Amino acid sequence: MRVAIVSESFLPTVNGVTNSVRKVLDYLSIQGHEAIVICPSAGAPTSYAGFAVHSVPALAYRQFPVGLPNPQVHKLISDFRPDVVHAAAPFLLGAQAIASANRLGIATVAIFQTDVAGYARRNRLGPATKLAWRIVRWIHDGAQLTLVPSSASMTDLKSVGLARLERWGRGVDLTMYHPGKKLSPATSTLRKRLAPAGEVVVGYVGRIAPEKQVERLRALRGLTGVRVAIVGDGPSVPFVRRELSGIPVTWLGKLGGEELATAYAAFDVFVHTGTEETFGQTLQEAHSSGVPVIAPRSGGPIDLVDHGTNGYLFDADNESQLRAFVEALALDPELRARMGEAGRRAVLGKSWDGVCAQLLGHYEATINSVAAKHGENSGATRILQG
Repeated sequence: MRVAIVSESFLPTVNGVTNSVRKVLDYLSIQGHEAIVICPSAGAPTSYAGFAVHSVPALAYRQFPVGLPNPQVHKLISDFRPDVVHAAAPFLLGAQAIASANRLGIATVAIFQTDVAGYARRNRLGPATKLAWRIVRWIHDGAQLTLVPSSASMTDLKSVGLARLERWGRGVDLTMYHPGKKLSPATSTLRKRLAPAGEVVVGYVGRIAPEKQVERLRALRGLTGVRVAIVGDGPSVPFVRRELSGIPVTWLGKLGGEELATAYAAFDVFVHTGTEETFGQTLQEAHSSGVPVIAPRSGGPIDLVDHGTNGYLFDADNESQLRAFVEALALDPELRARMGEAGRRAVLGKSWDGVCAQLLGHYEATINSVAAKHGENSGATRILQG
C-alpha cells in the first residue's frame, strides 16, 4: 500500500498529532508499505522510518507552525500516486491535500483530532464557534471517511451534519508504560526528589497552554501530604506558576522515552485538567503505568475513565470536586492500588500494533469504495493481493 500522510504537525513539535503519526509510520514501515509525509516547515527531519518527509511553507501561531496551502502539495501527491491520503487533524494543509486527492481520484481518510470549536467556546468567541464548526464540516465533508477518537467527538460531528464517520482510538506502548517500572532504581531516585518525606505525588503530563487548563491544580492548595509534579512546557508556564504559588510543585519540563515512563511510574495519582481533549493519550499512558486517573467529565476522558473503577471524573466547573477526589485517593493507598490495576487491565487490548491494523482496514475499505465509484479495481486488487 502507498500512503501519503499529510499532517498539520510533525517533528520537532511533539504533541498528540505528531505522536500518532509517528506510530502509524513505524507500523507502515514494519509491514513493508510505502509512505511519504507532508507537513509544515518547522525544522522537520527529511526522513522518518525510512520514508521521505516533505516540508511546506508555514507561519507560526502561538508557538505552533500552521501549514499554508501551496502548489507543492498537489505535485507531491500527484507524483507519489498514493492509494490513500491520510489527513491528520486537517486544517489548511489537510484541506488542500483532501481537495487534491479528490481531483486525482485518490481515497482520503481524515483523522479528527483537534477540538477547534472548543477553543472558540473557551475564549468566548461567540459566532466564531459556529464558524469553526462550519470549517470543520467543510474540511471533513471532502474526505471519504473521517475517523473519530471518542464518543463525545462522534456526537459533536454528527450534530453538525457530518456523515461517513467511524471510531478509531489510539494505542499505547504497553511495554514502555508498565507498572513494573515503579520498582526501578530510576523511579526510586525520582520519587525521592518529588516526595522527599514520602508524600503522595499527583502528576500531570502535557502541554502547558490555555486549552489544557493546568491552573485547575490550584484546587489542591493546602492538601496535607500531597506534592504536585508537572511534566511539559508551553506558553502558559508563567501564568500557571502564579496560580499554583504556595503549592509544592516540581516542574520536570519536557520528557520523553524512558524518562517519561519513569515519571508516570513515580506518580501515585494522575490528574488531567483540560476539557477539550478529543481523546486523551496521556490518560492511557497513566493507566498503562498502573496509575489511577482523575479527569474532567468531558470529551475523550469519558470513554477512558470508568468512574469509581480506574479513576474519577469530576464536573468541569467544580474544582472542589477535583480536590475531593485527589484527597480520597491520597488517603487510601489500597484504593490507589485497586484503581491502578483496573486502569492497566483497561488498556491491555490497546497496543499500537492492533490500533494501526484497524487503521489499515479503514484504508482498504475506503480505497475499495473510491475504486468502485470510479469503476476501477486496480487499487482494491493491489491491496487485496497484498
